Amino acid sequence: MYITKNSGHHRASQAVENAFHELSDDVETLNINSFQYTNPILEKVINKTYMSVIRRKPAFWGYLYDNPRIVERTQRLRESIHKYNSSKMKKLLQSFNPDAVLCTQAFPCGIVADYKKTYSSSVVLAGILTDYAPHSYWIYEHVDFYFVPSEEVKDRLVSNGVPAHKIKITGIPIDAKFRKIIDKAKIRDSLNFSADTPVILIMGGSQGMGPVKEIVKILDGMPIPLQIIVVTGDNTRLYRYLKRRLLRYRKKLALFSYAEDVDELMEISSLIVSKPGGMTISEAMAKGLPLLIVKPIPGQEAMNTSFLVRNKVAIKIERLHELDTFVSELLTHPSALNTMRERVKTFSRPNSAIDIAKSILERIM
Repeated sequence: MYITKNSGHHRASQAVENAFHELSDDVETLNINSFQYTNPILEKVINKTYMSVIRRKPAFWGYLYDNPRIVERTQRLRESIHKYNSSKMKKLLQSFNPDAVLCTQAFPCGIVADYKKTYSSSVVLAGILTDYAPHSYWIYEHVDFYFVPSEEVKDRLVSNGVPAHKIKITGIPIDAKFRKIIDKAKIRDSLNFSADTPVILIMGGSQGMGPVKEIVKILDGMPIPLQIIVVTGDNTRLYRYLKRRLLRYRKKLALFSYAEDVDELMEISSLIVSKPGGMTISEAMAKGLPLLIVKPIPGQEAMNTSFLVRNKVAIKIERLHELDTFVSELLTHPSALNTMRERVKTFSRPNSAIDIAKSILERIM
């Protein structure tokens, strides 16, 4: 179960689902947008409100995110919502009759935890964290497993009362294609890119957020040779803006709205300038791709950034006008860039989805 189509939660759920089928021909799966299933109208309202808050008042989202006072004050409300939705979920769970339910977002995890409690269900429930930010909305007594990206996240959950034996460090689940060896020359040729010129990949997450236009302008004005790839996600306005200006850019620029083969784009890139979403981080790590982070959103992105910077696998650009300095420094000093690449690879967990699926199969079979 996940929430929000074309999101990191969705991609993580697909990665784990595919891993089950990779391991066994006898596994039957159902991948559900739980929010759409239980509250289809409310889903649209909340998604729209969330995006509005993120764009206009990001500091307010940072205040709400994992705030102990907010968690405590909303506990009864959340319990009521979970109980109401668990009765809705009863029909689905009893008709499909799963051995296990895996949730890549806390909302469905809370619903199924309440379902287990209310109906005395023995279904195995697992929470799969897709950020380095283990907020308190994940914590429920009836969760059997938590799959987390790092030791630090495990320690945080333990400090909040989750028994250590319930927590497994697997990494954030990513698609199996990030484990495959790819022909770089073929990808470059398809984009008409030169083999001896560095490539900078710019991503703004599934919503195409962040100062992407400004980043493109800065990179396009740099005196050193480089090539640019931009993925705009669902941001059609940004895509159209960049497309109208394609012929004006001095650098060679490849533009995508929603890239199905982002693994190929990462394979040929030297650096990625991106929002620090958990999925993007994990996919980039699997490709040994150093990250430059610009303007992370308070909350989970800020926590992801802290983890990455603390472990020296990413650089946070404090001021946008300094971006060209960092890019130039890395591209003109290959040894520094290679050192960073090797550092990134040590944190990579490309088999995360397989490891999660194996753990669940071992429990239920």
